[in-house]
Amino acid sequence: MIIKGVALLAACFLSGLYIGDILGPLLGVKANVGGVGFAMLFLILLTNHGTKYGWLDSKSASGIDFWAAMYIPIVVAMTASQDVVAAVTSGPLAIIGGVLGVLAGFALIPILAKL
Repeated sequence: MIIKGVALLAACFLSGLYIGDILGPLLGVKANVGGVGFAMLFLILLTNHGTKYGWLDSKSASGIDFWAAMYIPIVVAMTASQDVVAAVTSGPLAIIGGVLGVLAGFALIPILAKL
């Protein structure tokens, strides 16, 4: 049943947003922190668990695959724009952390290319 896969996707999305909304204020940020990431992690874990133990059939898994392919680029793009606005308005620490993360990524490119 494809609808079961879509329901699982929606449940993961809502639970991820809920956890992100709780985690934000605990970390002192006025935004959802990691909600989409938690949602995708839940979706991956529950899909693997459901397929392994047989309560999620192949049609449901194909429904999840379809909507996950649609969900990831759209929601990540929306979340990224919200995170940038929240980071810029929250203070310099978020901006410094983002810039340092990008610089570390650029510095690791030659090292990873040799591997």
